[in-house]
Amino acid sequence: MGNPWQQPGWGGDAGRMSVVRIVSFGFGHGAPPAADLVADLRAHFRDPWHAVALRALTGADEPVQAAVLATPGVAALVTTLAGAVVAMRTGPSAAAVTVALGCGGGRHRAPVVADAIAAALHQRGIETAVGHRDIRRPLLPPGSTRTLRG
Repeated sequence: MGNPWQQPGWGGDAGRMSVVRIVSFGFGHGAPPAADLVADLRAHFRDPWHAVALRALTGADEPVQAAVLATPGVAALVTTLAGAVVAMRTGPSAAAVTVALGCGGGRHRAPVVADAIAAALHQRGIETAVGHRDIRRPLLPPGSTRTLRG
C-alpha cells in the first residue's frame, strides 16, 4: 500500500510551495498575531531602546540591525527558528507556516530578527512575506513592557 502520508490529498509538495509569513510586533501594542511559532524576545535579548543613540531608530536602520545581530544568542535563535520552519514545511501536511516575533514595542529587536529569519529562509530557496506590525508606532514609555536592560 505504501506510505499513507504520500497519498493524494495528504499534503506533500503542494504545501511546501506556500509562502512563509513572518510578522514582527510589540507586546506593548497588543496581543501577538495568530501564528504557528511565537518567539518572545523581551526577556532574553538586550533592548536597543536603552541606547539613547538607537532609541528613535527602528529595525529598518543599520545601527539597530548591527546592535541586534551582535547580541549573543540572536544568531542561534535565527538559525533555530529557520530550521523549525523548514521542519514544519517538511511534515506530512506541509501546511503554510506563520512565525510571529515580539519585543516590547515592536520597533527594534523583533523587526531585525524577523528580517534575519526571512534572509535565512531565502538562502534555502523558501519564499517569505515579512510584515512589521508595530515598527512605525510611537515609542512606549519606560517600564511599560518587560525588557532586559543593558
